[in-house]
Amino acid sequence: MAMFDSLTDKLADVFKGIRGHGKLTEENIDDAVKEIRKSFLEADVNFKVVKSFVSQVKEKALGEKVMKSLTPGQHFVKIVHDEMVDLLGGSSTALEFTGDRPYILMMVGLHGSGKTTSSVKLALKIKKDRKMRPLLVPADVYRPAAIEQLKQLAKQADIDCFDTQVGDNPVAIAARARIFAEQHHHDLLIIDTAGRLQIDEELMAELAQLKRAFNPSEILFVADAMTGQEAVNVADRFNQLLDITGIILTKMDGDTRGGAALSIKAVTQKPLKFIGMGEKIDQLEVFHPDRIASRILGMGDIMTLAEKAQDAINLDEAQEMQRKMRKAEFSLQDFYNQLQTMKKLGSIGSIMGMIPGMGKVAKALEEGKEGMAAEKELRRIEGIICSMTPKERVNPGILNGSRRRRIAVGSGTSVQDINRLMKQFLEMKKMMKGIQKMGMGKFMKKMKTLSKQAGDGELPI
Repeated sequence: MAMFDSLTDKLADVFKGIRGHGKLTEENIDDAVKEIRKSFLEADVNFKVVKSFVSQVKEKALGEKVMKSLTPGQHFVKIVHDEMVDLLGGSSTALEFTGDRPYILMMVGLHGSGKTTSSVKLALKIKKDRKMRPLLVPADVYRPAAIEQLKQLAKQADIDCFDTQVGDNPVAIAARARIFAEQHHHDLLIIDTAGRLQIDEELMAELAQLKRAFNPSEILFVADAMTGQEAVNVADRFNQLLDITGIILTKMDGDTRGGAALSIKAVTQKPLKFIGMGEKIDQLEVFHPDRIASRILGMGDIMTLAEKAQDAINLDEAQEMQRKMRKAEFSLQDFYNQLQTMKKLGSIGSIMGMIPGMGKVAKALEEGKEGMAAEKELRRIEGIICSMTPKERVNPGILNGSRRRRIAVGSGTSVQDINRLMKQFLEMKKMMKGIQKMGMGKFMKKMKTLSKQAGDGELPI
């Protein structure tokens, strides 16, 4: 996660230092917590939150016996991990739907926080995960662009959107929308309320009026994680005035210090429920404190990767692909289909970042030439395969010189690129045949041996 890269690197140095000691002592614990305090403050974490966090870490590190299964250094990392999970909220918090249907959710926040986009993302996620029929309600009647944006995004997501006009009264809009939802069997109203560049009395009065009129199941505050501690301050203010029920942090894929994510729960005492991980309408994730803590500490996030894979991969297709690979029968069309599946999971760097112990590799791929080269190569391969006929994809053995020249022209590559891809593809099929002869058990044992020889470092916990 790009947002926490700097903090992850600094904490890795702290843990590396404490692992060099044979046991935990007050002196080396003091040194470690000082570095943690410094790293958190540089990451723009609220200073009161930092003070409480390092105090808890120090107290537990000095007071607990080291578990027999862990080294002192690993034990210290475990303490930091557990405290970070608590800081982030302990566990994920589900949406609560109370009262009669249609349930009502209010989305609140300042202008530019990503509130409108998050409304659509949330509607899409609820539709998919809860099998509900949401209705989006544009209630920012002061900005025609906001109404139009919600309508366009709703159409893209195949979500129903109430027809709002500029200048209408927001309470009257929501009332009409509720009647419409009842008549058309919608389970849920998601009201995209007005925003401002800053909090003012007029805005808060309007939001308070909506709350009194509809008693929503949830009032979700949407904050831009890129604004750091300002997002925390604004969230606290909205909470005091509206008693929000949860928080959505947007732009968590951005390159900033991440202090808002680490501070906002402790300051507001309200749970972080979702995080926006990109601009696409399906890039909204449930906030799991344990998973985010693991990512920050460089331990990866296998659970989220598994969920992404589950969403992206069709079970029947996967089983058929497994059969083809065992028999070395897979074609270039199958290879192309696998590339499309990989794209659904994210960039190569983001995938690697979720694998334990691969944080530095992921960062190098995301930031360096290697990552750009890998993505460019995948696009080149995709272009080459797309320029083939269906018959050529299934039976690449028919690719003679003239066919290869035609494909090169169509894909904007060279004949040498076509030849290289075919060589790689044939080597892959040969490897699959080798695995079949050797047996998967022996192959995995051999790969494990090669992995150890490559110098994989032990995981922190």
